[in-house]
Amino acid sequence: MRLSQMLFVTLRDDPADAEIPSHKLLLRAGYIRRIGSGIYAYLPLMWRVLQKVSQIVREEMNATGAQECLLPQLQPADLWKESGRWDTYTKAEGIMFSLIDRREQQLGLGPTHEEVITAIARDMIRSYRQLPLHLYQIQTKFRDEIRPRFGLMRGREFIMKDGYSFHTDEASLKETYQDMYKAYSNILRRSGLAFRAVEADSGAIGGSGSTEFMILAEAGEDEVLYTEDGKYAANVEKAISLPIDAETSRFTTYEKRDTPGTETIEKVCQLLNCSPTQLVKNVLYEAVYANDNVLLVLVSIRGDQEVNEIKLQNVLSQFTDQYGRTATFPSVDENGKDLAIIHLKISDVESQKHWAVKPLPLGYISPNLGDYIKVKALTHQELATNLQLEPEYGLSLQVLANILQYLTPDENGKYLVSDVKNSAQQVLANQVVSFTKLNNQLRSLELEYPKLVHLVDNTAFDLKNFITGANEAGYHVVGANWGEQFNLPEKAVDIRKARPGDRAIHNPEQTLFSTRGIEAGHIFQLGTKYSQPMGATYTNEQGEEKPLFMGCFGVGVSRLAQAAVEQSYDQDGIIWPVAIAPYHAIVTIPNIKDAQQVEIAQKLYTELNQAGIETLLDDRDERAGVKFKDADLIGIPYRIVTGRAIANGKVEVVERATRKSQEIVIAQVTTTLHKWITEAIEGKN
Repeated sequence: MRLSQMLFVTLRDDPADAEIPSHKLLLRAGYIRRIGSGIYAYLPLMWRVLQKVSQIVREEMNATGAQECLLPQLQPADLWKESGRWDTYTKAEGIMFSLIDRREQQLGLGPTHEEVITAIARDMIRSYRQLPLHLYQIQTKFRDEIRPRFGLMRGREFIMKDGYSFHTDEASLKETYQDMYKAYSNILRRSGLAFRAVEADSGAIGGSGSTEFMILAEAGEDEVLYTEDGKYAANVEKAISLPIDAETSRFTTYEKRDTPGTETIEKVCQLLNCSPTQLVKNVLYEAVYANDNVLLVLVSIRGDQEVNEIKLQNVLSQFTDQYGRTATFPSVDENGKDLAIIHLKISDVESQKHWAVKPLPLGYISPNLGDYIKVKALTHQELATNLQLEPEYGLSLQVLANILQYLTPDENGKYLVSDVKNSAQQVLANQVVSFTKLNNQLRSLELEYPKLVHLVDNTAFDLKNFITGANEAGYHVVGANWGEQFNLPEKAVDIRKARPGDRAIHNPEQTLFSTRGIEAGHIFQLGTKYSQPMGATYTNEQGEEKPLFMGCFGVGVSRLAQAAVEQSYDQDGIIWPVAIAPYHAIVTIPNIKDAQQVEIAQKLYTELNQAGIETLLDDRDERAGVKFKDADLIGIPYRIVTGRAIANGKVEVVERATRKSQEIVIAQVTTTLHKWITEAIEGKN
């Protein structure tokens, strides 16, 4: 391609709205053009890069036996409601573009395609003989980011390869998972990128396990913790570690201390001359579910640690298994189906007005909130008045009396609505319609009064004689113990944030180090997360109907392309890896008016392209300095200059990555470049 004929415009200065180097460079070099917030046009140079990345992805996927297809971008909301993710994506994360068509049907623009592919599998897979099966696509996705930024890193429209596999069992799924681990590693190596595969949180996609493939770069949005022995690496959202040991408390007697002006751990430690490892910090969260119910979550954690909110949300979403949740819990609907947490935040003074008896002393909260939380309680008569006891549904005053006989009222003759619900579930265990009707009424009575759950992190679980808040502004208690002054939940949880310097779980002699990364790929073991609720099954050899086991595997094609720039650039511009550069070489004519320079340049341009070396010809009527600067800016791996050296039958060849320059005999340019490019792509240099 001749630059004089290409849509090619470069910018001298950085665009005002670009924040990180790769975003600035792609705009300045004419690779992309902003159309709207988080929306970019891929211009000719960028499209060539994306095609090369896509081809590498396609070759690696095809090599594993995966089959390419193309799925619809427009998806019915009903499919997402079947899987239970509609609220998660439209309310909780809020990243799905949703719309209503002229038939009043809800639709979404696909941020991902688990539901669509599961529906296809449900309709088409019948027998174990069809399994395993792996389908993938390279497709535009849409996500309504709150704050689109960093160009293609966090756009609202982007190109992604996503694949989905179907299996008879977990063992088969794990085989494909390992195949994808190797394939994704190959994709990044072939693209010429330095990367690290790390353990990751599965997020809204879900599943039992996942691995992220991080392209290492200082501007990466993700923090990766790793050990130097190469045996552990994880996204900080998922990372686990051993914290430093707690110091022994010097307070052996329980007492309340006057501690004015000590709202922070640091100030408490200064006043009491103690270590933060001797403190129990109590943080109150509010989890708001899709049905607008609120769960108050009091987290107790050691004073020197921080809460990992991703881990906390995961614990809350798994409450059934760990804590024996019943259908009265705020995170389930009237049918006992899990609902998404749409908001998780630290409680503040404003929100406390809705449920606190009196303002909480923030900074001085204890592990027992005591009388601060309102509780919905009603007398027998108040319950009878507020409930619609309809005989046609098997509800009557006698049924209510049967439910209350198993409960003990408080000193005011009132019963906790939550206790009434639990008792009703037992009494009406075999009367589904009656219980459902009554349970819905009780839930509506209780809605404005949130439930409270207390979680204790592992770091605080075994502390003795600790220091903590006294539930009174300006006061702490010292010498406190679990099981004495404060009740301790039966089970501790891991909700702390691992950090650099912590000891590794697999080898305490290894410490964790930190680096930054850009997520380019993510693979998931979904199991039956989607197949079970959506009824996607197969018939096994014994003729039994079983749910399909699924895997999910994604690569951000456009994200990977920009991440390559973020990993490799200098003050003059982009340095593309040879394998994904838009062109391998650029022939630059310093003086377009010099007939000999033009003749040799055109000859080399034709010869190189015929030899399979993708080559640009800068035949613009511009000064040599402008052309050299543009060549550096767009990052073509090799620049061939038909300058003064042609008098000696040579041309100057400059390697963009190293800036090494040498003069090569014109007749040897093609063979020399072919050798260099082959070695670069194969990783031999």
